Amino acid sequence: MKIEVPKKVQTIIRTLQEHGYDAYAVGGCVRDSLLFRSPADWDITTSARPLEVKEIFKRTVDTGLQHGTVTVLIEKEGFEVTTYRIDGEYEDSRHPKEVIFTGNLEEDLKRRDFTINAMAYNDAVGLVDVFGGRQDLQDKIVRCVGNPQERFTEDALRILRAVRFSAQLGFSIEEKTKEAAKVLAPTLKNISAERIQTELLKLLVSKNPHYLKTAWELGITKIVLPEFDILMETSMGEKTLKAFAYTSADKAERLAVLFANMEKTPEKSRDLAKNILRRLRFDNDTINKVSELVFWHTCPWECTKKAVRIVLSQCTPALFPVLLNVHRAELLAEEKPDKENLEFLEKSGEFYREIMEKKECISIKMLAVSGKDFIEMGIEPGKKIGELLSSCLALVLENPEKNTREYLLSYITKN
Repeated sequence: MKIEVPKKVQTIIRTLQEHGYDAYAVGGCVRDSLLFRSPADWDITTSARPLEVKEIFKRTVDTGLQHGTVTVLIEKEGFEVTTYRIDGEYEDSRHPKEVIFTGNLEEDLKRRDFTINAMAYNDAVGLVDVFGGRQDLQDKIVRCVGNPQERFTEDALRILRAVRFSAQLGFSIEEKTKEAAKVLAPTLKNISAERIQTELLKLLVSKNPHYLKTAWELGITKIVLPEFDILMETSMGEKTLKAFAYTSADKAERLAVLFANMEKTPEKSRDLAKNILRRLRFDNDTINKVSELVFWHTCPWECTKKAVRIVLSQCTPALFPVLLNVHRAELLAEEKPDKENLEFLEKSGEFYREIMEKKECISIKMLAVSGKDFIEMGIEPGKKIGELLSSCLALVLENPEKNTREYLLSYITKN
């Protein structure tokens, strides 16, 4: 079995071997290579101790010396090189009390989460697959290395990672692994919100976001996203899972579909989405986009160009196509999609594109007049200026052709 290893990775492995140490590419990069995917990262495992790695390579960064990891810099690119290790007893479902370095590759592979991630490779030895990872790749199975209860007790995040890998790869979870995940799901409460968010988001933007149902079945969402469990008690739960199939992999779009039907009013929907996203430590940009989409999801508008202009004047225009996608996904998730409503969304999309292409005025900034013009007319700066600009915008939203400096100044003079 030959894997195409990047030249820089080959250089690191070969250099370590020339100094008398074992070294292999390991983990996800081997898995992805066997699946004919392009690995995002290449990690290296070695019998060399961290200080020995630092002595061999001129440019390194101390990434995590206590855990045996040194980042080796080749030109401007960094590669993590980690010493073979055995993890000691875990106390908090996340961190081992101690890390013991070893010269045995199998001992290192034994501590890893899943068989498909516990393979190593170099050109001299070939594929090292002690736990049947290659067979599990062929059988499309996510299986823990060794005893699943031990693996999940070591790091509870692996419980959610099992579902995430299942969703990303379209694999099933092996029964004993699934049983252990269900029993130990409550220990996810010990995991930081940031780590939960990372795995949950990878699941949601994967090719199979509906695998979130597996997380629900295993009791995972009860701990990390209890609002989804409440949703699954209603008919909207299954509908939401079906709607995912009609969305793009856009983060905001998927999250908006997830939260769209958890509340019934715009304000409550927006506030709930904000609270969940903040709890999971999402960035402010994502929080703002998703909460805005969820708010407008419950705000109806008429199928007229004027109505679309009004909506665009009150929301972020770039989010309007995403909002249409959320509505469309929900309609298509129905057993018998409403043709009239689908046509409504299509027409609204056409209106949106026309408005944006013609650069029709949808904000005070796009008006042909400004506050400065009103001040020059003798109007005192202050609240009155804002009221006049709002009045002009309301007029122009009704009649875009009236957005000229001459007309608006005349309008203000007369009124």
